[in-house]
Order: sequence, then structure tokens, then C-alpha cells
Amino acid sequence: MAMDSAPTLPPGQKLRGIFPRFGLPWFAHKFPMVLDRVEIRIGGNVAQPVVVSRQLAALPRTEQVSDLHCVATWSRLDLHWSGVRFRDLYEQVVLPEARPLEGATTVIIRGQDGYIGIMQLYDLLADDVLLADHLDGLPLTLERGAPIRLVAPAHYGYKGLKYVDRIEFWRDDRHYRFAGPSFLKLLEHRRGRVAFEERSDTLPNWVCQLIYPPIIGITAWMFRVGAAYYQRRQKKTVSD
Repeated sequence: MAMDSAPTLPPGQKLRGIFPRFGLPWFAHKFPMVLDRVEIRIGGNVAQPVVVSRQLAALPRTEQVSDLHCVATWSRLDLHWSGVRFRDLYEQVVLPEARPLEGATTVIIRGQDGYIGIMQLYDLLADDVLLADHLDGLPLTLERGAPIRLVAPAHYGYKGLKYVDRIEFWRDDRHYRFAGPSFLKLLEHRRGRVAFEERSDTLPNWVCQLIYPPIIGITAWMFRVGAAYYQRRQKKTVSD
């Protein structure tokens, strides 16, 4: 009897038994201010800034199963996301209502927690890029990026921003600032595609693969502690 083959992972990735809220450590205690509704402000080089809320409900919903590959070398497979395609938001809301100016193809995405990401429009228009609000059939939890997050399976996980509340279309990247200390820009890649191991614009992959694994455990722990503290504080606020 043939045995099931092990899943094929991208170069440098390993399966993890946990799916942590993960990221730059100084965001471990930062959380969204608004969880009960979705509002995404569209701006940048556009003719008319727009706040997207009710328009999202009118867009077609999409479900997909895709993998998440963290740049820190861990992976989770077969995640069942649902939400709206970024392409549908762009074509049905952004183009007719905000009207981006010609050449505004650099996209800066901001989260309620202050995190900032940068992507190119042609990457965001791929079929599998979602603004997701459900995972495995349930609404996103706080740890997973509620109320809405970006899912971009072809890119490393740090491109998939949680708590999305602003999307800006610019003609260049002058308005982008790396979310952490400047020296850590060494660990950033402007495109971040998994298939090409675009972990860093500067460092070779073997260095990144050496740096990341030792910090996975402590970083995941910091985020667990941050989430627990936030939830205790929220419960106390409600009870008061």
C-alpha cells in the first residue's frame, strides 16, 4: 500500500505544530482599537479618498485553502481563509470611487496596531490575495488579525498585514517607513516572494536561515504574553 508523501515545503521552511501570532517583538503588546466593524481608508495618490465599509459586504466572497510561510522559516499548511479578493475591492470600489492617479502602483498597507507593509499592485491583484475575515470557518480572532487581514500566499507572512485599516496607492515609496528600528531593514525584502526566497534585500538566504530559528520560540512567547495581557485588561475594563 502506498504511503502518503510528506508535504513539499519551499526552500528553508519547516512545519510548526503551532500557529502563533508572530512578528516584530515591539508589536507584541499592540492591538487594534476597533474590532466590531471594518473600515478601510483608501488614500495616497488618488482623486478622492474613500472610507470602505458597507462596500465590502457587496463584494463577492471567496473561500480558498492556502499555506502561510513565515520569513522566520516556519510554515502552516492548508489554512482555510474566506473574505473578498483584493482585486475585487480594487476594481469595483477603488477604481470607480477613489480613482488612483496614473502610475500609483506602489501600495502601502497600514494596520491598526501601527504596522506598515509595502507591496506592488500587480502582486496584490493575483487571484489568491484576499482581505480575509474568517479562518477555518470562524471569524478571525484577535491573534489572527481581526477584524480583517491581508492574505497573500505567494509572499512571506509579514506581507499579510493584520488589522488592516488603511490602503494607500502611491507613485513611489517615499511615504513608506520600515515598521521597526532602521538596522533591522536588513531583514526586509520589498517584494518578499516565497518561491524566490526573497527574505532580504541585503543579506544572503543562509544568513537569514541562521538568524531566525533561534528566535522563533521567544518571539512567539512574547506575543502570547502580549495577547493574554490585553485580554485580561479588556475583561477588567468591561467588569469595571
